[in-house]
Order: sequence, then C-alpha cells, then structure tokens
Amino acid sequence: MMLRVVRSELVRLTRPRLLLGWFGLMAVFAVMANAIMFSVVAGSTQAPTGPGVEFPTAAELAAPGGVVAGLSAAASMFGVVTLAFWAIATGIDFQSGLIRLLASAERRRWKLLAGKALALAVVTAAATTVAMMVTTVVAPAAAESADISTALWGTDPSVVLDAWANAYLAMLVWGAIGLALAVVLRSSALAISIGIGWVLVVESIVSLAMDDSSWLPGSTMRSLAAGGNAAAGYRTALGLGAVYVVVAMAFATVVMQRRDITD
Repeated sequence: MMLRVVRSELVRLTRPRLLLGWFGLMAVFAVMANAIMFSVVAGSTQAPTGPGVEFPTAAELAAPGGVVAGLSAAASMFGVVTLAFWAIATGIDFQSGLIRLLASAERRRWKLLAGKALALAVVTAAATTVAMMVTTVVAPAAAESADISTALWGTDPSVVLDAWANAYLAMLVWGAIGLALAVVLRSSALAISIGIGWVLVVESIVSLAMDDSSWLPGSTMRSLAAGGNAAAGYRTALGLGAVYVVVAMAFATVVMQRRDITD
C-alpha cells in the first residue's frame, strides 16, 4: 500500500540531524532575508533585485502583507534549500545501495517514487511553517529598525495563510526538480550544485539574453511565491509550476523504471 511506503520514508526523513539541518537553514535564511530586505528597501525608492532575490517596495512592506513579505522575497533561497534536501533524501538511496533493497521489496518503482515525494511534501510543509514563523517573529523588529510602519499589519490575517500556501507550492516545485535531478544523476551533490548554479548564475545570464524570461523556473517560482507579480500572474505561475512538477516527476519515473538498479 502507498501508505506503507510513505510511512517508511517518513521514518527516515524525520531523523533529528536531517530535520535540524533542513529547518535550521530555513530559519537562517528567513532571518537573513528579513534583515537585509527591510534595511535595503528602506533606503531605496524602487524595488531592488538580485540573483534569486526580488524585494518588495517600502509601500508593500507597510501593507498588511508586509509581515510575511520575506517568504516571497527569498523564495529562490528557500527553494534551493528544499531542492537540496529532496535531492539528498533521494540521492542517498542510490549512493548507499538502499535503492536495491527497496526495489526488490516493491516491484512497482513508480510507487517508491510517489511515496518518497509524498513524504517529502509533508516535511516540506513543516519546513515552510518554520520559515513563516521565524519571518513573523523577525519582521517587526526588522521593520522598526528600518523605520517601516507596521500599523496595517494584522488587519488582514488571511495574508499569512496565503503567503504560506504560495511559498509551500513554490517549494514543492523546487523539490520535485531536486528529486528528478537526483534520480537521473544518482548523486545529491551534483543535483544540489546544478540547482544552486541555476538560481545564482545560469538563470540570471539567460534572463539578460531574453526578452521574456518569466517562464524560467526561478522566475516562475518567485511569481508563484509572491502570489503573482509583474513578471507573471498567479494563475500563469501556478500553471507553469504544475507543468514543471509533472515533467520532473514523469521524467524521474521513466528513468527509475528503465534503469537497472537491482544488480
């Protein structure tokens, strides 16, 4: 049953060391994103951007959603962390040889892959919650130090839930890409290197050479995490994100089905 596969994966994914690393990095990036975002935006009249980062304006920070603006501002950074841990959880099965035992016990390899993805999605939800909680705790202090008004914060509680949902969906897409890379490359290190290189270097260069780069993974996920922005509307970003997930998981499944991993 699928439930058994998911339960088996969760047992391995909930090891304290793994969770501490994953949740710890999410918390660190949340603190850094808010501290940098508020200090930079406070002294700028336009929304600053950088590799993998897209900051809001000062007016947007003062709006009700400003308290959770850090989630979308550092969406790519959170995405890289998610990609990394999905890749680690997948790649370690190949590197340790555990995949042979799993494939022998469960002949339907697509079920192994689906169970792992579902288990990782559960832990990703917890990681997103950690990032959101840290953001809501750090943001008021960061806003005060940057002299950003917080008078409107808390007037619309739905913005917190919306921000969490959008960030979570964006992280799921990054996670699926990390899983697919790890299955194809059979190496978590290579998968992580490609993910980081894409966000910080490749996509930035490609974006400069193209008139419309809104369909690229990093840009799409930033739009999705922000609930839609100037680059792409929310429905467009959501649709593109779904396409990336389907393609990544389908490709990973085909590779798993055809690759000889039992000898």
